[in-house]
Amino acid sequence: QVQLVESGGGLVQPGGSLRLSCVASGSSFRVAFMGWYRQAPGKQRDLVATITSSGSTNYADSVKGRFTIARGVALNTVHLQMDSLKAEDTAVYYCNAVIPFPSVTNYWGKGTLVTVSS
Repeated sequence: QVQLVESGGGLVQPGGSLRLSCVASGSSFRVAFMGWYRQAPGKQRDLVATITSSGSTNYADSVKGRFTIARGVALNTVHLQMDSLKAEDTAVYYCNAVIPFPSVTNYWGKGTLVTVSS
């Protein structure tokens, strides 16, 4: 069974930085896409950033220039470097992985809370 485990959330002051990590385990197949989504209280879950196995990235407009997504060498890990954090970045951040075999399946982590506050 595929599991995604996130780490790195916490409390940070505005302007600070955090680094989130996610490790996917339990699959015999290559992870194609990985990404991060976030959900603030009372709001829907939104895309933050995604990255393909070849390294192509996509970012939400609200985080461009501040957040950087990267995959580990083993391609089953993904990191999100978050700089210049703002109060509006406060949310639960969820790791996502798409594994195309034996059928295209989305997997989600349980989430890690990021709180940006002074």
